[in-house]
Amino acid sequence: MRKPAKPRIAKPHLSWKWNKSKGTWEPYHRVTWSQDGKRKERHILLRWGGDAEELDRQYWACEAGRHERQAAPLKYTWKALIIAWRKDPRVQNKLSAGTKTFYRPTMDNIMEKNGNKDVRNTTRSAIRAAHDKLAATPREADKYIQTIRMLWNYGKNKQDWPIGDNPASKIDLYGKQRELEAWPEWMIKKLPGAPESVRIAAELILGTGQRPGAAITMKWEQFEGEWMHVTDEKADELFPVYCPEELRSFLAAQPKRGQYVLAKNLTEPLTYNAVASSFQKWRKTLGDDAKKFSLHGLRKLAIVRLAEAGCSDAEIQAVTNQSAEMVVFYRKKANRKALSKRAMTRNRTKIE
Repeated sequence: MRKPAKPRIAKPHLSWKWNKSKGTWEPYHRVTWSQDGKRKERHILLRWGGDAEELDRQYWACEAGRHERQAAPLKYTWKALIIAWRKDPRVQNKLSAGTKTFYRPTMDNIMEKNGNKDVRNTTRSAIRAAHDKLAATPREADKYIQTIRMLWNYGKNKQDWPIGDNPASKIDLYGKQRELEAWPEWMIKKLPGAPESVRIAAELILGTGQRPGAAITMKWEQFEGEWMHVTDEKADELFPVYCPEELRSFLAAQPKRGQYVLAKNLTEPLTYNAVASSFQKWRKTLGDDAKKFSLHGLRKLAIVRLAEAGCSDAEIQAVTNQSAEMVVFYRKKANRKALSKRAMTRNRTKIE
């Protein structure tokens, strides 16, 4: 194909270059200068789309130093701060995988909405307004404030950014919400009628005692006969745990559609959000009594069941990797149930 003639538009700092791959002439604003005895050049592509008026507008913007490509990149942006935090080994090596996962969605959201904004222009009123806007989800609202506080302190104290006092400090949080409740047995009995992803996720959470996110992303290779490898989120590694026969039997009956038990395709798992969305739709069909229960409540039930079976705190922690404080909390619930059952049974026998 013959190369077309160069456009007949000439200006002092305008040059035309042939783009072979596109088969078109492209205009560039070119400036030259001397620095340390060396000739320097800078070319800015003018995306004119064949419109002479648009070419003229961009050309004169370059001449005036107002073209978007001429603007000095901002140094103290939220994006730069988050990237620095994520790459800093002094920070990351001290954090558990669970902590990193906790902050990741909020940071991703900040990157998407405000990544290119200057941190120094962030006001206390704007942060408070964002916190108030999330009032319907108080946990997320407080996590937003906690994330801003942490990033700001990191930028100021560890990166020496000139960003002043932390605008998110001393903003009142909504505080600790109600404790997640273990599922009642009547909901467990409803599981056979749940969507497949919910049913499989529930069996994995109950059988492994892991957090929903870790259970949902389990691979088939993590199950080896009587043993399974579950996630230690604090150490960010897998460790072997005995696999209960009920879970082994359930998994043996499931088709393998990929590397993951809950497979999106051959190489990817279903996301937590996808499973949670199916769960929420199914939960609505169970009536108002089911509203307060979440997928996390299955892990609580796993802990309660282990406690009711007489497992020690150390044994429960070996299975679930739950904190000692939470094991004690749910053991009290299990003990109360067991004690009340024995008391009521003894009372009934005495009456008879």
